[in-house]
Amino acid sequence: MHLIWLRTDLRLHDNTALAAASQRGPVAAVYLITPEQWQAHDDAPCKVDFWLRNLQHLSQALDNLNTPLLIRHAATWDQAPTVLSQLCRELSVESVHVNEEYGIHESRRDSAVAQALEADGVTFHSYLDQLFFQPGSVLTKTGTYFQVFSQFRKVCYSRLHSALPRVVPTPKAQAEPGVKSDPVPTAVEGFQTPSETLRALWPAGEDEARRRLDAFADQQISYYKDERDFPAKPGTSQLSAYLAAGVVSPRQCLHAALQTNQGEFESGDIGAITWINELLWREFYKHILVGYPRVSRHRAFRPETEALAWRKAPEDLAAWQQARTGLPIIDAAMRQLLETGWMHNRLRMVVAMFLTKNLLIDWREGERFFMRHLIDGDLAANNGGWQWSSSTGTDSAPYFRIFSPLSQSEKFDGDGVFIKRWLPELAALNKKQVHNPEAAGGLFGVADYPRAIVDLKQSRERALAAFRRLPSRQEMAEHE
Repeated sequence: MHLIWLRTDLRLHDNTALAAASQRGPVAAVYLITPEQWQAHDDAPCKVDFWLRNLQHLSQALDNLNTPLLIRHAATWDQAPTVLSQLCRELSVESVHVNEEYGIHESRRDSAVAQALEADGVTFHSYLDQLFFQPGSVLTKTGTYFQVFSQFRKVCYSRLHSALPRVVPTPKAQAEPGVKSDPVPTAVEGFQTPSETLRALWPAGEDEARRRLDAFADQQISYYKDERDFPAKPGTSQLSAYLAAGVVSPRQCLHAALQTNQGEFESGDIGAITWINELLWREFYKHILVGYPRVSRHRAFRPETEALAWRKAPEDLAAWQQARTGLPIIDAAMRQLLETGWMHNRLRMVVAMFLTKNLLIDWREGERFFMRHLIDGDLAANNGGWQWSSSTGTDSAPYFRIFSPLSQSEKFDGDGVFIKRWLPELAALNKKQVHNPEAAGGLFGVADYPRAIVDLKQSRERALAAFRRLPSRQEMAEHE
């Protein structure tokens, strides 16, 4: 018997470890429920629920191939070696197969499991699956990890031109192995079940992921560059949750985009090119996670920014978290997050810059809050995005580039359609007033909408001053 240990790869098709295990003989699959680990990683209840719902779909698909899905429990990953060793003994397992995951805790977990299994004579095999390129294989001429996305992308393009990652075949049905599947739990203690409204926005299963991918590639991808920044438009693929849980693979996404663009990466349909770029941003941040492990440890990518004098401002933080900042675009975006488990990408940057620049609150507070609410929460992408917005990260916005929530709002939600969708109390305002009710003269107090908690101009100056006081990288190095 051979075992595939499923993690963030909840799919039957184009699953490298599953295909490899199936070629060796009879296969069983296992999934570990690890509630304390998930809590330690700030995994959102809606994300855990999404995993479970996708597991139920996957269990049925595996059953059709006579492949049992077993569920085991371990409070944390520290217990994974013991739990998996015991299962391997029960089933007389010869080999365990996994798709690689990235991050310090993930790497340590896999090393500990591999060691325990190999001590029992069980071989452990891990495969490149959620990335196009092995971390450490896309490096600068001096042999270091790239810190600038455009340079990283250039090397990726040349690699993709010479060898496109292939989609792996789906396993065929096997003979009945005599092992029965376990029921997939519908809930996990410590994680509240999300509303039916939220669940309905994110149906589970590979069929749904493929339907979204095909619909996007067929109907919308050409408009992606022009429409992706407008939160009131359906301009994005809505695939991030499926990618984060591994219900669809980046290879499937890449092939779908290339198919609409006659196989081209750098010419042709600008929408397809822009979307492929986004797949490469996802790749870039995962490489950063491996190349610069400090970002897995809640540390700034740029060490000199650790000295930044962040404000301790619990009331401002709570107003941001609860969508009560008095700035409509910020509050509308935060309500979208709280109610749907997702936020439009342009708005993720706007609310992150507002928290870290205008409120001068530590980016880690925002990163944690996002992870606790996002259905597509992914350590590499979330950390990369927050550090980009707060000017502490790789290839980040220069510290003096501070988005004004008002101009972003006027530019990307000109008629206030998105704002009014999430802040119905502002529905009566016209398209000029809705971005800044306070300045609309005599309209303050519209349906109890709060005053802005911060003066944008003064807070911008405060942020610039805080960043200017930082030592340079060179000064930091001289003091070490």
